[in-house]
Amino acid sequence: QVQLVESGGGLVERGGSLKLSCVASARPATTYAMGWFRQAPGKKQEFVAAVSYTGGGALYGDSVRGRFTISIDVLQNSVYLQMNNIKPEDAARYQCATALDVLRWRDAWTRSVAYDYWGQGTQVTVSS
Repeated sequence: QVQLVESGGGLVERGGSLKLSCVASARPATTYAMGWFRQAPGKKQEFVAAVSYTGGGALYGDSVRGRFTISIDVLQNSVYLQMNNIKPEDAARYQCATALDVLRWRDAWTRSVAYDYWGQGTQVTVSS
């Protein structure tokens, strides 16, 4: 069992920056990637970003590309999400997740089915 704990959410002004962190309690041998998803009230869950432990290129959702940066610290079993130029539509609960099956992840990395463990999330609120 892997526990993921997110932190760093809060209230941020429009155009501001925020950095989210996620720490995993363990790293199973087959762990391949970590990602971030978000969900706002009344909306569907949305893929934000993902990155593999192998150091491959980061992947981003269309709505955040160019503004958000995902990074991973393999030794700390942590993943981060640097959010810049935050917009009101970025307000949501952000969850991190970890993927244990490389084939399933490569096939569906923007969808929740590709990930095996999830954190409880951290809330990001945007003031305009």
